[in-house]
Amino acid sequence: MDPSRSEASKRKDRVAHIRFSPAEFGALEEAASAADMTLSAFVRSLSMEGAGVRPFLGEGDRAVLGVLAAGMRAIGGNLNQIARAINIGRVPAEGDVADSIRDAHGVATALAAELAEMTRRSAATRRGEGV
Repeated sequence: MDPSRSEASKRKDRVAHIRFSPAEFGALEEAASAADMTLSAFVRSLSMEGAGVRPFLGEGDRAVLGVLAAGMRAIGGNLNQIARAINIGRVPAEGDVADSIRDAHGVATALAAELAEMTRRSAATRRGEGV
């Protein structure tokens, strides 16, 4: 993939003009601050979630996903080492393959559960319900 094309696709050069009442704008500023986000990032995130493009993620959500992603990277490294060993004719230690698969399944299950909970929490917050 052409790196310059990738960077160009990430550039935020389109502008949407939106009008808010003073009370609405104040509520947005408070909510953005509570989410530890800039006002632009907060509105963009909610808009993208509403369009079904990506979910709204708060600081805690991003932290949890970061931990789960790190776990998946570690498991991927283990599986790569096992595959390399097999490819050069070495037999992996007993249980390594099963353990790595079990670890991957556990992290994938936790990730699926966390994403479902994030979606539920996000929708409840958007509707103004207590979470």
